[in-house]
Amino acid sequence: MENGEIRVLLADDHTMVRTGLRLIIDPQADMTVIGEAKDGLEAIQKVQEVEPDVIVMDISMPNLGGLEASRRIKREFPEAHVLILTMHDNEQFFFQALQAGADGYVTKAAPEWELLTAIRSVNQGNCYLNSSVTKLLVGDYLQRLKRGDRMQPYDLLTDREREILHLVAAGHSNREIADILSISEHTVHNHRAHLMEKLGVHNRLELLKYAINQGIITADA
Repeated sequence: MENGEIRVLLADDHTMVRTGLRLIIDPQADMTVIGEAKDGLEAIQKVQEVEPDVIVMDISMPNLGGLEASRRIKREFPEAHVLILTMHDNEQFFFQALQAGADGYVTKAAPEWELLTAIRSVNQGNCYLNSSVTKLLVGDYLQRLKRGDRMQPYDLLTDREREILHLVAAGHSNREIADILSISEHTVHNHRAHLMEKLGVHNRLELLKYAINQGIITADA
């Protein structure tokens, strides 16, 4: 982020959608569009070229879809934040987006102010879900309770957060994890904070107990 502006990359296969997003984002004093991509492959290339803070990513695109593009971007450029912007408002795509490492999920039916709020939120390292997705998840959770099902917090972790959970539970420090995964220590800290929040634990001892209870590691590991 340069001069206090959030650098945004738009990835959508529809030119009119990208144009509309520019008209929403560029007038904001704290953000600017610094590039566009028409598919997932171009999005990955653009991330390397222009180093955006936030990538606003569609899911359904030719050549390479937004979910796989998000997964590769988060693996190769962990400091970048991915905000999924899609027409899909069902839990299947939402959980797939989380698994791909997306930092936020907003539907195209959302109002303009919510998109801007989401961009600012994920840029600060937060996870953002727009209201329609939140209602969907709450409804699904209530249905699970009625059936006697239990939602497992581990299922909400991204692939990267699961990697870090295993390494923390195995006794590695943030610096060691950063070296193992070839990412910055700051990124490890952020992922660790997010996964602990999702799991409802507050320190390494509670995290270790969780890992043992879930069979991630054994008590004598």
